[in-house]
Amino acid sequence: MNINNDKTRYKFLEDIAIADIAYEAYGKDLNELFENAALAIFELSAEVETIDAVKKIEFELENEKLDNLLYDFLSEILFLKDSKYMVFKHVHVAINEGKKNKLKAILEGDKINPQVQSLENDIKAITMHMFELKKEKGKWKARVVVDI
Repeated sequence: MNINNDKTRYKFLEDIAIADIAYEAYGKDLNELFENAALAIFELSAEVETIDAVKKIEFELENEKLDNLLYDFLSEILFLKDSKYMVFKHVHVAINEGKKNKLKAILEGDKINPQVQSLENDIKAITMHMFELKKEKGKWKARVVVDI
């Protein structure tokens, strides 16, 4: 594209504005991996030290595919943030693998209060872009990209 041309109105620039944040999470087992993936979301959302763990939310999910279960789990955290107006500090996950993988999760946190918590990114969604869950050398690893 010739940018000296008077008809040029705009140009898309790569790597200037960042609308996504990518991270990897690790775990010795699936429970630890899911918990660590959630903790990364918590840390991206607010300074975790400024959050009190005074409210508890429990939920269950199931999915035949483990990667889809992780995606659903992280998406549920964002849904709870937006619908219950909460940020979280602690997470406990128990996964039962089978034909349908079942997850039970407990999140602890508090209502969003900018006077008390130091808020960071308002994550809009978990994306499928580069989303990956795999087992390597006996340990679990996930790559997650969030839209902010």
